[in-house]
Amino acid sequence: MPTTIDLTGRVALVTGASKGIGAGIARLLSESGASVMLSSRKIESLEETAAQIGGDTAVFAAHAGRLEDAQACVAATIERFGGLDILVNNAATNPYYGRAIDIDLPRFDKTVEVNLRGPLVWTQEAWKQAMSERGGSVINISSIGGLQHSGPIGIYDMTKAALMHLTRHLASELGPKVRVNAIAPGLVKTDFARALWEPGGEDAVRPWPLQRLGDPSDIAGAVLYLCSDLASWVTGEVLVVDGGALLV
Repeated sequence: MPTTIDLTGRVALVTGASKGIGAGIARLLSESGASVMLSSRKIESLEETAAQIGGDTAVFAAHAGRLEDAQACVAATIERFGGLDILVNNAATNPYYGRAIDIDLPRFDKTVEVNLRGPLVWTQEAWKQAMSERGGSVINISSIGGLQHSGPIGIYDMTKAALMHLTRHLASELGPKVRVNAIAPGLVKTDFARALWEPGGEDAVRPWPLQRLGDPSDIAGAVLYLCSDLASWVTGEVLVVDGGALLV
């Protein structure tokens, strides 16, 4: 994706970066000049993705819901690259598909742990270890599901709605040093969302204005804008990137 935004000299950390939206974000940030730490649970997938991206990248295997993993990964990023300027909280999970009323508590707790507590913990560590002094930008990957009701992933959507609210609270607390924003993607063609888009077909015309599934690069472009100086007066916002799906 061509871009004129230059992130040379900046350090980014992307969670859930081994594939899908996270990998797309890491790739574009690297292509734009940033040094990028890629994190997710499986080291083999991380190493494969980092090798494909090239540039000044490194990898760190971590569970997004665990405090000790967040502490260690942020510390490793600072040690490897000399700082941390951009945190993208992209990692998410959805272990349950069905009515919200029927979910069991272990899967409820796992969804909250990764999708809501995780972004808070990683932001806390980024703030404590780097951004409270040098400033920075935090971007939380939410979902348009957090702006809707009904459907088979209601608990996942609940965590994404709460993440938008958390984003605004953190923006109010961490300014002026740190900007905190969120992106709410629509249906993006990833393995994570396969159960939602595959029944309709990969290339089917969709019932929203731009008529296609999203691509990870669509979300990556929004991240690039929000973490750049072009968005230097933008904080506490939720940027919807959905091809117009919320209009229908």
